[in-house]
Amino acid sequence: MRGFHTYNAFSERDSDPIRRRILRNLAEAEARHAAMWAKRIRELGGTVPQYDGKAGGDADSLANRVGGPGMALRRLEIDESRDIARYGKQLEELGDEPSIIILHEVIRDEQEHYRELGSLIRDHYPAAAVAEVKADPKSVIAELLAKRSNAGRQAAAWIGDAIYGVNDGLGAIFGIVSGVSGATLGNRKYVLFAGIAGMVASALSMGSGAYLAAKSECEIYEAELAREREAIDTNNIEARELLSLYYQVKGLPQEDSDRVVEHIAKDPEQMVRALAAERLNSTEEALSNPMTSAFSGALSTAVGAFVPIIPFFFLDGIPAVAVSAIVSLAAHFAVGAAKSLITVRSWWSSGFEMTAVGAVEGVVTYVIGIGLGRLSS
Repeated sequence: MRGFHTYNAFSERDSDPIRRRILRNLAEAEARHAAMWAKRIRELGGTVPQYDGKAGGDADSLANRVGGPGMALRRLEIDESRDIARYGKQLEELGDEPSIIILHEVIRDEQEHYRELGSLIRDHYPAAAVAEVKADPKSVIAELLAKRSNAGRQAAAWIGDAIYGVNDGLGAIFGIVSGVSGATLGNRKYVLFAGIAGMVASALSMGSGAYLAAKSECEIYEAELAREREAIDTNNIEARELLSLYYQVKGLPQEDSDRVVEHIAKDPEQMVRALAAERLNSTEEALSNPMTSAFSGALSTAVGAFVPIIPFFFLDGIPAVAVSAIVSLAAHFAVGAAKSLITVRSWWSSGFEMTAVGAVEGVVTYVIGIGLGRLSS
């Protein structure tokens, strides 16, 4: 029933009629599974568990809200694969024939759900689902253009950028602090000078790099739009045929695809953007703002870089080195755990992995710093 409420919530929020239909079918299948099990439990004299979760199931969980629809579907796909494995284990454990019959039906459905979710994630709609949506041209156009309205950068994008920046600054300055501490036995003055200089340099480097990358992405997109305009002006018929073929590959019948293209082509600029969206798999809304990327990249890097040098404002020598190591490794764990918001790994696994990487980095640079300190003396 949690699966029913989750799929149902996602279907109600999706503006794409084909995706909405698929998600609604998945919800109905989960409700049917629950009804079959409830009936069998009653037949065996048991008490049917009552769903007491949220009306939206897991749709409004923190990970799904932060990660966005794409990441939520990916999580559901993984959950389906885990359910299939659990049902397979139950097949071996249950000796009740009527229950085994239910399990076989449920497993077939779950396998189909796994395939359908994979199709949604990759924007490859099953032909059966497309055929199920018998709409007029306006609805079909709305379905095709829904991707434009929903193609903006999701929350996962800026959170991913922020985590990358914090991790980059934390790792770089933790290495600098460890190395200088090893070379100077934790001399507060030298560590602070090196740490602050490294923090400023890392932040400026990350910010400028993010700005140039985002600006280049925008320029490439504008160049592609210009090429598409030229191609449409040169051979409008061929451009229409190409766009129709793109929609046919996604599952639309040729007649419907041609009708959609005919409507889109009434607005030349919309035709240009539709072709660019299909060829580049991107839209203008999905592009990063260069200034926003620069600011978030620089700020997140500076925040991460500042963590390892904080103890040296209050302590000196080996105690400062020890506290810095503890604080930095704790920050590594926190950043790694935060990555689970935009990935499908468990928070503790991701956190421990990043902590281990940070520990190795700190030990290596500290030992190198000790060696360099002895050479200089």
